[in-house]
Amino acid sequence: MRDIKKLVSLFFVGKVAKNMPYIPPEIVKRAEEMDLLTYLQNYEPEELVKVGNGTYTTKTHDSIRISNGLWNWFSEGVGGKNAISYLMKVKNYSFLEAVETIIGNVNVKKPVIHKEEKQDNIELVLPQKSNNSECAKIYLMSRGIAPEIINECINDNLIYESLPNHNVVFIGFDDSKSPKYAFYRGTNKTRFMGEAKGSDKKYTFRLEAKTQCTRVHLFESAIDLLSYATLLKMKNIDWHKENMISLGGVNNPSKINENNKIPIAIKEFLEKNPNINEIHLHLDNDEVGRNASKSLQDVLSKKYTVLDRPAPLGKDCNDYLKYVLGIKKLNKNAKEKVCEVAR
Repeated sequence: MRDIKKLVSLFFVGKVAKNMPYIPPEIVKRAEEMDLLTYLQNYEPEELVKVGNGTYTTKTHDSIRISNGLWNWFSEGVGGKNAISYLMKVKNYSFLEAVETIIGNVNVKKPVIHKEEKQDNIELVLPQKSNNSECAKIYLMSRGIAPEIINECINDNLIYESLPNHNVVFIGFDDSKSPKYAFYRGTNKTRFMGEAKGSDKKYTFRLEAKTQCTRVHLFESAIDLLSYATLLKMKNIDWHKENMISLGGVNNPSKINENNKIPIAIKEFLEKNPNINEIHLHLDNDEVGRNASKSLQDVLSKKYTVLDRPAPLGKDCNDYLKYVLGIKKLNKNAKEKVCEVAR
């Protein structure tokens, strides 16, 4: 690493500078053009782990997802579109160190662009199922999810507990009721989570309306979806009458415009349900969630009524549910706001 940094310093300024060297804009641009997948494939291949069709994680952080030229670290709520952002946000490099690392590697070895092989028929590998779901139930109830909703999802095979680690697993099915997607989450204090190998994001975890409904509600995670269903139940609103879809995470668009991609889960659902005319966005209250929400409004508002409905308080729907239930503490002003909204 020291040799690489020395090479870069020489390349930048002709000598190893004691103070921060001037970096020519064209060099910065070259570094910024390096996407994370290409960087890891060429310079840290031992860190890269494939988890699905075109989707990768890292050996060090299994809640990171890399796909479609973007990356997201779900457990920390950060993401980006290139290797520089990864080195800075995940490895805590300074901007200079990130640029030095990328350009230094490129000067030693030019990157090879690996074409992703199409694997449309990759088989879903489901985690082994436990004989009971007690750990999963206890965990979900600790997040405030209504026991009746949990039990119904378990009975419908939408949720189960896995072995040997007793994770809670959320299942998505295709039209023939075959499992095509699985997202697992640790039931202990660690933030262990991820998608099962072979998961197809066309069929993310969802609760579809039992009766005719022209609305669909979108969430970043299965926990947020179940939290919203619980909040509806608490207001004596029949959650069975609503379409609710977990997107399995969202990307943070670098620019918000009409060319941004629609998550494949909602794109597939809308194509199969032409009666839908209203979309409710319940994405997180962080930077990624707010940007993704604005992006979806831009893309979808020409054809649908799109309503931005984030949680009134907290980071997400589950945070808000825990506030309402008193699981999570609030200051006085926040308590008054929760009581007002809950009424």
